[in-house]
Amino acid sequence: MEKPKLFESTKSFIWTSIFLVMLLFVRLFFEYHSYQNFISKPFYYTYAKVLTAYQKTKNGKSYSVLKLKSDEGFTFYTTTHVKDHFLGKKLRLQLFPNHDIAFQEYIGTFYVKSRIKNIENVSLGLKDELLAKVALQHHSPTLQSFYKAIFFATPIEKKLREKIAMLGVSHLVALSGFHLSILWGLIYTFLLLCYRPLQQKYFPYRHALFDVGLITMIFLGSYLWFVDFPPSLVRAYAMVLVGWIVLLLGIELLSFQFLTTILLLLTVLFPSLLVSLSFWLSVSGVFYIFLLLQYVRAWNKWLVTLFFIPFGIFILMLPVVHFIFGVTTPYQLLSVILSILFIPFYPLVILLHLLGFGGVLDTGLEWLFSLPKEASENLLPFWAIVGYIGLSLGAIWYRRLFYLLVGVAVGYGGYLFLL
Repeated sequence: MEKPKLFESTKSFIWTSIFLVMLLFVRLFFEYHSYQNFISKPFYYTYAKVLTAYQKTKNGKSYSVLKLKSDEGFTFYTTTHVKDHFLGKKLRLQLFPNHDIAFQEYIGTFYVKSRIKNIENVSLGLKDELLAKVALQHHSPTLQSFYKAIFFATPIEKKLREKIAMLGVSHLVALSGFHLSILWGLIYTFLLLCYRPLQQKYFPYRHALFDVGLITMIFLGSYLWFVDFPPSLVRAYAMVLVGWIVLLLGIELLSFQFLTTILLLLTVLFPSLLVSLSFWLSVSGVFYIFLLLQYVRAWNKWLVTLFFIPFGIFILMLPVVHFIFGVTTPYQLLSVILSILFIPFYPLVILLHLLGFGGVLDTGLEWLFSLPKEASENLLPFWAIVGYIGLSLGAIWYRRLFYLLVGVAVGYGGYLFLL
């Protein structure tokens, strides 16, 4: 028996989408009003926590570049010649806004001149203690940065960022839906094993999907808050949450109407996602998963899960990724294998770090990160990505366009790695 759809008709979906778009414009109107107030001020005082800090040199003079998040919630960059170890500290700042700050930068991340009025040490919390414990299990700063990123969504060092781009595994290091789905599987399975005996003995009338799913969602929501709401993880959590509710209601889950609704809801709630690159890359990945499942869901499930989805996502995302990032090396062909291996690797390294043996796999990882030495630059032109996106959308309704889309993506992959 076929599951009922999320919307009774296309008309109801369209009207819901129009309503959400109108809400989005209302949110943007208020954000724009706040933006106008901000840039019209001669100066602005705020407290902000330093997220990242690194040194740069210009004309023989060194200075610090800081990325901060203010108590009001906006994220920005600034520079200073003050000598200090800023990372993790809280600053009292006098900001000097101006009309050079564009609206899209204001709701995302912008640069503003500032003057540091005070530097405060932030008392160590649980997250800082855990970060320190992870770091102590590794001698290499690169691996410390790697594990902190995949566990706590901390910024990664520049050298490591270049290496993972050359390997084509940026999606494995930046916390996203891939990590959240693994965590969901681990937590839900563990809780279910504990729940089943109790259910059979004391409350056989209870629904495991509701009870265990609710506790799992609370765990994942707490984790999302703990790592400070990375945009790609926010999207993933919203999809998991709504997906869980949809499953409870017995409604069809894998549909583009579902994806569109989640996308609009998230941008209404968090307008900054509109200018978040990681968010849109994450949405693109989910879109192509849905597109692949639409045409191969009747095939063998193990074959689809272990081969067609990883390989298909890699191929179909190539034009999208290379419109933004031009880095290209043959080692990016390892991305599919590394993505599959990451599924058992992630829970394994979580367990190893909890037991204090997090450095067991360091030698292998150091060897992996040392493989790529140099890369070429291949950026897809704007007209080509517009055509590719149009073809992708058309493939939702027409199987022939889907085959053409796959052919274009494979051809582009051949151009990148074989020519």
